[in-house]
Amino acid sequence: MALEAFDVAEAARRALGPHWPRRSAAEQEEFKGLFQTLLERGYLSRIGEYGGERVQYVGERIEGDYATVRAQIVTAKGTQVPVEARVLRRGDRWLMYDVLIENVSLVASYRSQFDRVIRTSSFEELVRRLKSRGVVE
Repeated sequence: MALEAFDVAEAARRALGPHWPRRSAAEQEEFKGLFQTLLERGYLSRIGEYGGERVQYVGERIEGDYATVRAQIVTAKGTQVPVEARVLRRGDRWLMYDVLIENVSLVASYRSQFDRVIRTSSFEELVRRLKSRGVVE
């Protein structure tokens, strides 16, 4: 269900960063699928673990087809964890393409890992790692 609110194509494009335009359409499609699997296994599957916390809406900023929604998760112990969703309008829907938790961007974290693998090895090695383990080390 969480995946329906996520723009995997946009997140994949941003996570690959400057390497995205250098890839063929077929490579981009393959990467998109691998990235979706990575998201499902690594993040989206864990959403159900966070039960009982309160989410407090903080604010939003809309600039054309892009918006930022800020909130806080308040844990059972009263700790406030800042969360920010970056979204874009696709037709009549708003879809997330990045989530920041305590100011750490999901997309930027992946982009850093992916860039390191591509620079030290190759895009093909990144794809191989994603296929074999579903994670990048």
